[in-house]
Amino acid sequence: MNLLTQTTQHDLQALIAITGSKSETNRLLLLQALYPNITLENTSNSDDSEVMQKALSGNDEIVDIHHAGTAMRFLTAYFAVNEGREVVLTGSPRMQERPIKVLVEALEQLGAQITYEKEEGYPPIRIKGQKITAHKVSIPANVSSQYISALLLVAPKLENGIELTLVGEITSVPYIKMTLALLNDLDIQTSFIENVITVHPKKEVESKVMTVESDWSSASYFFSLAALARTATISLTSYKETSLQGDSALVEIYKQMGVTSHFDGNKITLTKQNDFVYTDLNLELNNTPDIAQTIVVTCLGLGIGCHLTGLHTLKIKETDRLEALRIELTKLGANISVTNDSLILVATKTINQDVSIATYNDHRMAMAFAPLGLKVPIIIDNAEVVSKSYPDFWTDLKSLGFIVLQRWSFT
Repeated sequence: MNLLTQTTQHDLQALIAITGSKSETNRLLLLQALYPNITLENTSNSDDSEVMQKALSGNDEIVDIHHAGTAMRFLTAYFAVNEGREVVLTGSPRMQERPIKVLVEALEQLGAQITYEKEEGYPPIRIKGQKITAHKVSIPANVSSQYISALLLVAPKLENGIELTLVGEITSVPYIKMTLALLNDLDIQTSFIENVITVHPKKEVESKVMTVESDWSSASYFFSLAALARTATISLTSYKETSLQGDSALVEIYKQMGVTSHFDGNKITLTKQNDFVYTDLNLELNNTPDIAQTIVVTCLGLGIGCHLTGLHTLKIKETDRLEALRIELTKLGANISVTNDSLILVATKTINQDVSIATYNDHRMAMAFAPLGLKVPIIIDNAEVVSKSYPDFWTDLKSLGFIVLQRWSFT
């Protein structure tokens, strides 16, 4: 348990170096396993990426990816096409509650051999790697984009590539486009026309150094801090004004919460606007669900309401994030309601202090609530869970003047 006290430093100034995007890193690690002459720089130091790298480089029959959802999806596809290799892919108890059936069925359409070790539709799964020659496959479009990206990432190594039809309304398009852009960077031909994605086969790629952009999801907590501070000038490296990451939408979203963003080379500087007039937010986050927790907590801290939609994928994350938000925000005195794909926060001017926030083994719960330390003393349970995506989070918060007691003692 960590006590995150209200910082005495309400005027925030710092230069923060955030490591590479977990989303980009995990995609590139898989591509590097397929094409070993790729070299990667500025990769994520997150637990998820370390688990992914270990699984790809090892020869174990049982591959345990713990809480790493991205690794579960990507490795399911990777091992399915890894001819002659047989593995059991498993994870934490929570991971064994997260569905995998949609991806398994898509791979089975292509000829993969996958069976369930326990409950049908859920890990652990036994995968017998096959040579895949079929290339036409369909998948529901409103599922996690990681299912879709998993298929696309292994596609160029298949004999005939993939022609993937997305059925229904597409979710998280930026993440699909990120995957395709990384393939294109390796001169792998792709197309995305209406609801059909095609990836052409490519046996070999030219040697290339690929530098991972810093993680925009991790940057979201500093947007929140800038919004909640009295004054703020927070610079973050290394970020691109034209990013592959969907969460770069933060720039436009936080304009509505009084934060301006200025790019200078590979650095972005966040500045709190003085005398900003706040209004309730109405946002559709179908393409950027991972920043929903940060946004709603920021709104609570600012004393404004919000209506966030497009959140159906949050129910199958590390926890049911919508229900977790409802429970924890209610402890803080919020008036919040949730459905299967949305939440409504009613504006309130008071926040209960010294509340213990449960994190549900979810890194984003810990980090999303931490900026409230600018408003009230707050307790973050199981704070070390941040290592899943951002191991340096508490150290970087210290550089902004926060004091974290018990497990860490910062002054």
